[in-house]
Amino acid sequence: MTISRRHYHITTFGCQMNKADSERMAGILEDMGFEWSEDPNQADVILYNTCTIRDNAEQKVYSYLGRQAKRKHEQPDLTLVVAGCVAQQEGEALLRRVPELDLVMGPQHANRLKDLLQQVFDGNQIVATEPIHIIEDITKPRRDSKVTAWVNVIYGCNERCTYCVVPSVRGVEQSRTPEAIRAEIEELGRQGYKEITLLGQNIDAYGRDLPGVTPEGRHQHTFTDLLYYVHDVPGVERIRFATSHPRYFTERLIRACAELPKVCEHFHIPFQSGDNEVLKRMARGYTHEKYRRIINTIREYMPDAAISADAIVGFPTETEAQFENTLKLVEDIGFDQLNTAAYSPRPGTPAAVWENQLSEEVKSDRLQRLNHLVGIKAAERSQRYMGRLEEVLVEDQNPKDKTQVMGRTRTNRLTFFTGDINELKGKLVKVKITEVRAFSLTGEPVEVREMASV
Repeated sequence: MTISRRHYHITTFGCQMNKADSERMAGILEDMGFEWSEDPNQADVILYNTCTIRDNAEQKVYSYLGRQAKRKHEQPDLTLVVAGCVAQQEGEALLRRVPELDLVMGPQHANRLKDLLQQVFDGNQIVATEPIHIIEDITKPRRDSKVTAWVNVIYGCNERCTYCVVPSVRGVEQSRTPEAIRAEIEELGRQGYKEITLLGQNIDAYGRDLPGVTPEGRHQHTFTDLLYYVHDVPGVERIRFATSHPRYFTERLIRACAELPKVCEHFHIPFQSGDNEVLKRMARGYTHEKYRRIINTIREYMPDAAISADAIVGFPTETEAQFENTLKLVEDIGFDQLNTAAYSPRPGTPAAVWENQLSEEVKSDRLQRLNHLVGIKAAERSQRYMGRLEEVLVEDQNPKDKTQVMGRTRTNRLTFFTGDINELKGKLVKVKITEVRAFSLTGEPVEVREMASV
């Protein structure tokens, strides 16, 4: 049939994987002839790409859906789509709760959006949550940036952390081939993208589902090998990656990051708790001692490397003493940034039905105390930048001060300085740091580095 609908709007909740999925789905919609609308109330297709890691994100989706469901009664041609982890978790139950929905689709079906929408336009109400093998997507994503880009290298997760719903909503691990990943990065280099972030729910697991074993007994394809394989792509100046798992993070990977000049000195390695008994109940597969050894090894190879992480407070049965072990780990390591959260029971996870759930008051108190320490340590870490020359990749204009541009150092510190975005966007600029804050810097431009054309 001929599609008369012309505009779409996507609202994305949650992690970088969701943001990357949204870019791919936006690319599919634009390939179908739709145009982006900033205003959801002016869109003909509204897609919510959802996250179920935290209950508040899930509830926000239902709030948004309620408003658009009312609109659909006045505009029957409006197409409502829920994608992502809430869709995978709830499935047909979503249709019972919000019968105005047209399409419910799990993360593994993002590449199938065109076919699924075509079925909707033919008059069907669709639920697509069955496990599938993810095929290579030939659609070009609609990138939110012209400077930096996400590149998925592995989908799904085989871990079974007792608090986490990700394996049940994103499926088993499926690695893309090195050739497909390099081809996507080469195309991004030709388009002028300067920084690539390689993405995986557990990126260190990359390649263990691909065939082949080396004479040394390793998997033929590992994430370390992938870094060497894509490092020389023309045009790309910087490479980042996330998210790492301490269980699989190796010295070989650290050594590769130190050897490869395009790989940035920033590591995101969640520790979740600083107490071994809590880590065991979380089924994380490592101790806080092993985590500390990883950080020490990184700092041996790259003393100035930035370390960021995730932590959960208030896990079931966590005692005050166990929480204080988390505070001690944060104090000892000194993170550049730490994403913190109070434990939130998620449907279908073992920890959600355990006894000895902590009260919201206790969780809130611990979260506030941890966040206070995080701010102190981040401010201390920022002091090292004062007066230094830092290479900043300019990404955009400072939305709060139009006379400034903003970008990030190699260590991922957000940095602001005076400049014309039309001249500097996508450029690497040497900036002398004149002001430091806990999570950002301000400086003065010294030199614009001219980069070779592709």
